[in-house]
Amino acid sequence: METTSPLLQPSNIKQLAESLEFRSIPCNYIHSTNNSSESSATDPHDSNLIPIVDFSLLTSHDPHQRSTAIHHLTKACQDWGFFMVVNHGIPENLMKAVIDSTHEFFNLPEEEKLEYAGKHVLDPIRFGTSFNASKENVFFWRDYLKVFVHPHFHSPTKPQGYRDSMAEYSEKIRKVARKLLAGISESLGLEESFLDKALNLESGLQIFVGNYYPPCPQPELTMGMPPHSDHGLLTLLIQNQVGGLEVQHQGKWINVNALPNSILVNTGDHLEIFSNGKYKSNVHRAVVNNKETRISIVTPHGPSLETVVRPASPLVDKDSSPAAYIPTKYRDYLELQQSNILDGKSCLERVKIPK
Repeated sequence: METTSPLLQPSNIKQLAESLEFRSIPCNYIHSTNNSSESSATDPHDSNLIPIVDFSLLTSHDPHQRSTAIHHLTKACQDWGFFMVVNHGIPENLMKAVIDSTHEFFNLPEEEKLEYAGKHVLDPIRFGTSFNASKENVFFWRDYLKVFVHPHFHSPTKPQGYRDSMAEYSEKIRKVARKLLAGISESLGLEESFLDKALNLESGLQIFVGNYYPPCPQPELTMGMPPHSDHGLLTLLIQNQVGGLEVQHQGKWINVNALPNSILVNTGDHLEIFSNGKYKSNVHRAVVNNKETRISIVTPHGPSLETVVRPASPLVDKDSSPAAYIPTKYRDYLELQQSNILDGKSCLERVKIPK
């Protein structure tokens, strides 16, 4: 078998993966994984170390239970920037419905999906491939659907029922995110509502991202998504029964084995900025396999687009803890990150104040 197939410009990865002529991947999908930062994930048992936050304790009226949950949130944000949420109250059948409907969307005829081939990062509905195919020399084994669902709700018209399940899921997951952020606000020593009000979460941006990672004949040579951190405050993720998410922890890659019906959560760049670096945004990546299609539903939650994000004033002290980040409008940051090539935390580095 050949090592590579010819150089190809991507239309979408689904078509490429289903093409019978491809028993090996085109050379412009091959990523070097020889350096230490890109090395394969460690012992699968490391996944058992990932923090778990019990949402029912966080929303409990029992002060001790809530205090326990906030302690777990504090440790998770400080040590990992990543955790699993259990007992969140979102019905399992709704989570399955939105995953199945997303899979159906990617199975629509190409001309119907291409109606949503947006050009700008702030287009309310965008279907595309890789991350930013106009800028990349090497592409990723991924198709995506990105939909702005708050403060204004948008949705594709097909498949049937997608709009309803997307709307219901987005509303419920947003409530979970805001409760988590209220707990995180407290964990930083602030009032429960401080973060919510400071960053105008009532009008906060929420994006629904459906990711499609088909089987790849040479998964060890390519990536679903490269190592990167997310814009925004928190990103919440669910997936079908196919794994592929890996998170960076203490210089190692940890393969995430999600608990049944759990929500996976990672901290974003704007939580790092808001906390003045106390909580770091998490670096993560997606790997692919040669057997099964992976579907993930990712929902980043951020401030309102017009909010200027800066370190929270109570967390800044000019002597002991000076502001470490330049105040930046969320819209500008999002456009900067989404219009360029994903490269770790390179976008966040641009707004750091040199020490």
